[in-house]
Amino acid sequence: MHQENSRRDMIKKVATMALASTTLSSLSSRVSAHDLAVGAHLKGKINHSVCAWCYNIPLDDLCKAAKKIGIPSIDLVDPKDFDILKKNDMITAMVASNGPEWGITKGFNNVAHHDKLEEYFKHYIDETAKAGFTNLICFSGNRNGMDAQQGIDNCTKGLQRIIGYAEKKKVTLVMELLNSKVDHHDYQCDHTAWGVALCKSLDSPNFKLLYDIYHMQIMEGDVIRTIRDNHEYIAHYHTGGVPGRHEIDETQELYYPAIMKAIYETGFKGHVAQEFIPAHEDKIASLAAAIGICDIG
Repeated sequence: MHQENSRRDMIKKVATMALASTTLSSLSSRVSAHDLAVGAHLKGKINHSVCAWCYNIPLDDLCKAAKKIGIPSIDLVDPKDFDILKKNDMITAMVASNGPEWGITKGFNNVAHHDKLEEYFKHYIDETAKAGFTNLICFSGNRNGMDAQQGIDNCTKGLQRIIGYAEKKKVTLVMELLNSKVDHHDYQCDHTAWGVALCKSLDSPNFKLLYDIYHMQIMEGDVIRTIRDNHEYIAHYHTGGVPGRHEIDETQELYYPAIMKAIYETGFKGHVAQEFIPAHEDKIASLAAAIGICDIG
C-alpha cells in the first residue's frame, strides 16, 4: 500500500509540473503580434516598455510594431533619436547615456571621471527634461580592484555634483544593476544590497535603481523577496530569460507572471521593459508573447 501511495503521489507531481509547463506555453502561443494588433486589450496593471537594442531593427519600425502591441515606450533611446519617438507618439521610460569616454565600465566609482561626467550628465539631464521624460540611466563602472565601500563613497561624491541639478529638472538618475558573472565582468553595482547602500548614502528621491531581473537572477536569485524588500529604491525593471537572455517563456528558469504580480503588489507605477534577445526568427511575435506573459490579470 505504501508503494502504491508513493506511486500515486509521484503521478500527481508529474501531472502538476506538466500542467504548469502547459499553462506557460499556452500564454506564449496564444498571444501573437497579430492578436494584440487587432484589439486584444492589455489589463493595465503593468506599464510596458521594450529596449531598442535587442531587436536590431530601425527604431521607427520598432515604434510602429510596439504601438500595435500596446507598448507605449521604447527604452534606452538617445536624445538624438527623440524625434522618432515623437513622430510615433511614443515615449522613452529610460533615456540612454553612453558617451565615448564613459559607460558601463567607466562610471561614477572613479573620481578621475567626475569632471567629464558632471558636464556630460548635466547636458543629458537638460535633454531628458526638455523632452518631458523623467528617467536617465547611469552606471557604477568596473571595480578595478576597488573595494565595495570605496566604490559607494566615490559614486556618492560624483553623483552629489549633479543630483541637485537633476532634482531641479525633475529627472531621476537610475543606476542599473548588472551581473558581473556572465556579461559584465568586474562591474561594481552587481548586487541589490550595494545599490541600496548607494541610494541611502546619496539620500535623494531622484536617485534610484534599475532592477534587471535577468542580471539579478544570475547574481543573487531570490528575486521576489528582494523586490518586496527593496521596492522603494527601484525606479524601473528589465526582463530576460535565464540562462541565455532569450525569451521569457517556459524555456528558462524564471516564472515571470509571479514576478510581475509581486512588482504590482508593491504599488509600482513605473515601467517594466522587455530586454531579452529573441532567439526566434519572428522577433516581434516573441515580443508580443512576452507582453502577454507579463500582462497579469
